[in-house]
Amino acid sequence: MPREMLLLGIDGGGSKTNAWLAAGDSAGSSRIVGRGAAGPSNGVAVGFETALVNLDAAIDAAFLAAGRSRTRVAAAVLGLAGADRDTVRFKIDEWACARNLADRVRIVPDATLVLAAAVGDAAGIALISGTGSLSLGRDMAGRTARAGGWGWLLGDEGSGFALAQAALRAVAAEVDGRGPATALTAALSSALQVSHPRELVAAIHGPDIPSDVTARAKIAALSPVVVQVAEAGDAVAGNLIERAAADLATLVDVVARQLALGANPFPLALTGGLLLGSKQLRDELARQLAALELSADPMTLVAEPVQGAVRLAERLARE
Repeated sequence: MPREMLLLGIDGGGSKTNAWLAAGDSAGSSRIVGRGAAGPSNGVAVGFETALVNLDAAIDAAFLAAGRSRTRVAAAVLGLAGADRDTVRFKIDEWACARNLADRVRIVPDATLVLAAAVGDAAGIALISGTGSLSLGRDMAGRTARAGGWGWLLGDEGSGFALAQAALRAVAAEVDGRGPATALTAALSSALQVSHPRELVAAIHGPDIPSDVTARAKIAALSPVVVQVAEAGDAVAGNLIERAAADLATLVDVVARQLALGANPFPLALTGGLLLGSKQLRDELARQLAALELSADPMTLVAEPVQGAVRLAERLARE
């Protein structure tokens, strides 16, 4: 193994892409020398042309931050939303070869990074709730199971998008007289800079919103507002948080039972903007899991899943 080798770890999802450049040594340790970020790289959601542009931009930024010219690295691990699909892996692998990215490249689902960052090779479950939602687990034999990750049209229950969409529907129900009064009406109207709730339609569907992808991102970005309203004691927003927690607990439950992890406490790694940003949601998730007779212990917050990508790249380089 050379005295110094460069490694790339990449975490790409529906909102952003993080790339970390690490310098490894013959002893097997590494240090981060550059960090870069760019827009989303979920090719299924935003299109592969956009996804690949953002991957390149994040990598370029990492090399720039390290003060180095971009070059082929020893190993690169890309944890990408949608990478459990063969078509996605093929397109990304084709791009990596064309860009002369690395001697060895591994493409994995983004949840794999969360497990690697939190538990290494141990058994456990990763739960993501950001723009989308997904649960991925691994047992001690290395078997894996997953639930969720179906995208905003078919699933993503318990995600930031689903929470904000439900909140917007609660506002519509209040305005129509179909639902109870809620502080969400004023809060979301303010966030979208409209003077009356009925203008929310144009704010979400208007001609300045170029695509469904943009509308989805705009809706998901409202989830912190819903969290704030819930934390202030609004009953409607609080019920939406409870519903999101129940949906996320179901994702964990399905995976735990497929892998027979439910009989004993198991590590649960949490990431994604919604889970990381709402203690109320995490507390309710723990309560819902207990109601399902599941013991998630420890429950670890993973703020930077890209750390798991670097860890996996270290291992890949040593193989």
